[in-house]
Amino acid sequence: MERQVYKHLVRDSGMSESTLQRLFKRFLSKAPEVLIKSKQRTHLLIDGSYFPNGLCLILYYDHDIRYVQLYRNTDEERFSEIYEDLVNLKKLQVNIYSITCDGHKAILKAIKKAYPNVIVQRCLVHIKRQVKNYLSSSPKSAPGIALLKISNKLTSVKTHEDCGIWLLSFKEWCDEFEPYVKEKSYNLETSRYWYTHKNLHASYSLILKAIPNMFHYVDDSEIPYTTNRIENYFGHLKDKLILHKGLRIMAKKNFIKWYLHFLNNPY
Repeated sequence: MERQVYKHLVRDSGMSESTLQRLFKRFLSKAPEVLIKSKQRTHLLIDGSYFPNGLCLILYYDHDIRYVQLYRNTDEERFSEIYEDLVNLKKLQVNIYSITCDGHKAILKAIKKAYPNVIVQRCLVHIKRQVKNYLSSSPKSAPGIALLKISNKLTSVKTHEDCGIWLLSFKEWCDEFEPYVKEKSYNLETSRYWYTHKNLHASYSLILKAIPNMFHYVDDSEIPYTTNRIENYFGHLKDKLILHKGLRIMAKKNFIKWYLHFLNNPY
């Protein structure tokens, strides 16, 4: 888990270099399975992150017990695989009460098919971050400046009153700027119309579509409104993998599994 050369490991462990190499090889040739720990009223977080060599790790994290219930090593976030994972959780009788996710189309589609009645909470931090990516941190237009300000207040919404105030501010923004946001231009090369203020329209559309699933946590404080806890996992894991960037792909996958195993079972 740290950057140590064999010389130091030999000194500290009392083992020879060849013994250490065999030990590492044995551990990285296989990995332990994840066991389901809780099945009652689970508040699940789902998120995926991409690593070098085309690796994508998708985590299904139990927010209540701080535990990865399931994970998948793949190359992208696919509907069929996420749906299969959710069906397997259902077969294992995991009672999912809510799912918090970033709104990836494959995840939303899989949830709708596997758990059509579950509460879906959109990650507010992802919405804020994506709006900022679209508009930049210093938008030039008045509508962009106003929308970024509204978006930045999302994670400050804690009560029903806060929710009402935020929704009213977004509605007032729409009333004032919707015609501007929906302006279209004609592209002679493609013979198609496109939104003149593309990034502003993308931000507006993102928020508008997410609103039905943005504030469930206001009614139930046990529902997490962000997937930040999973993102912390990803950040720490990527830092550790950088130390071992020479690992072959299968050893890297098993390294990830061991990492999750030790985080799930710290004692």
